[in-house]
Amino acid sequence: MHSGWIVEDHPDVALGLAAALQGAFPGIALRLVNGLEAALQQLREGYRPDIALIDLGLPDGSGLDLLRALPATAPGCIAVVTTIYADDAHLFPALRAGAAGYLLKDETRERLESALRGILAGEPPLSPSIARRVLRTFAEAAPAQEPDEDAHLSPRERETLMLIGKGYKLPEVAEALGITRTSAATYIKTVYRKLAISSRAEAALVANRLGLVQ
Repeated sequence: MHSGWIVEDHPDVALGLAAALQGAFPGIALRLVNGLEAALQQLREGYRPDIALIDLGLPDGSGLDLLRALPATAPGCIAVVTTIYADDAHLFPALRAGAAGYLLKDETRERLESALRGILAGEPPLSPSIARRVLRTFAEAAPAQEPDEDAHLSPRERETLMLIGKGYKLPEVAEALGITRTSAATYIKTVYRKLAISSRAEAALVANRLGLVQ
């Protein structure tokens, strides 16, 4: 990770998140911004961070709008929500908007660093309580699914899911499979549709549960 972005309006919290990022990725260059419009302006000016820690409740708007803007403006950015909200009403819209992780601000710095460092190993950065909530949601939906959850995935789709679970981005999936980015995007969309998921974090959890990644 070369560049990190912290979108947070509380200075003390922003400094704590900065310390966690620097601890996880020594030497990372950081930018701090305290509002939605200022963040969108930086994207318009060409800023392309490798990782972004985004608060949902910004003074001038929702962090969800920034999450939705990132795929088109900074497709290589790993967007991680950092928030005080641990409820479904905030969690799942954030994942659907493109968040690759969801961390609670009340975690210790050590736990935040560990979760962020896990990105390099393809692990979605999720607070433990959030991971349990996501898994519980899948478990509650399980009776409506086939006994073998991935039985309806083709071998190529299983491989795609494995790569997503390892943290691969679209260009990396295409390279690993030896196909075009357009074809890789089609496989990813098909996997998401068949598994009834809508985010990389959910895909990583399913891949882990199916034993495709450890």
